Amino acid sequence: MSTRTTTDADSLRSEIRDNSVRVIDVRRKEDYQKDHIPKAVNLPLADLLSDDSPDRVLKMAQGFGIDDETRVVVYDDTFGALASRVAWTLQYLGHSDVSLLDMTYSNWKSLGLETDSKEASYDPKVHSVHLRPEIMATADYLEKAKDDKKVIVLDNRERLNYLEQHIPGAVNIPYRTLASDDRILRPKEDLRRILKNRGISEDSEIITYCGSVGTLSGLAYYALKSVEYPNVKLYVRSFKEWKGLNKPIVKQENANYWDLSAE
Repeated sequence: MSTRTTTDADSLRSEIRDNSVRVIDVRRKEDYQKDHIPKAVNLPLADLLSDDSPDRVLKMAQGFGIDDETRVVVYDDTFGALASRVAWTLQYLGHSDVSLLDMTYSNWKSLGLETDSKEASYDPKVHSVHLRPEIMATADYLEKAKDDKKVIVLDNRERLNYLEQHIPGAVNIPYRTLASDDRILRPKEDLRRILKNRGISEDSEIITYCGSVGTLSGLAYYALKSVEYPNVKLYVRSFKEWKGLNKPIVKQENANYWDLSAE
């Protein structure tokens, strides 16, 4: 599996020129049709989430001309969260070489980099399926694991949402703390500092979750992978499902300054 979590603009531009990469734009179709990174295909997150079963994801990937060896870079214009969810889904399917563009599309345009309005299409390819259950957590798995001292449950919602209600034992790192001004993820040393301050060690099993569909927590998943934390799972259906299943919920009582601060 590729260890590259993000790809910078210069590298992506070179790979586009060499036709050695498949770029996926996960913005809405109307935004993609206005302009996009050259040669990118469009997979709006809403389309993926309407049915993200492995069989359907496989058909979409193959339709984009992605086989097992194709290098894939995913981008959005929403601080990397939507792109993270799509990238994670491909990774779960068993695609090994998928990474996030390290900036948003707005950042790309602000740098004066190339754009195009032509809709890209590719000949279908054959892709195998090697599901990776070790990177996904279900509600039942999480309920059994959350009391294990070696497991850390990571809530990536806004601080006030966390304080109001969260999964028992969860640690909060709001998604906004993961990014810098011009990159979807902070430098590695900054991320390591934040994780250390929260008592999150690399030898823990870490399960990330957010509000509903695993976007904010998907970004946290890739933040953790970027600093080489080896055992990270995404609770894909997140807090919305957890509540709907009437699983245990707690409220943070007597919040202090640390509970309310960004870092």
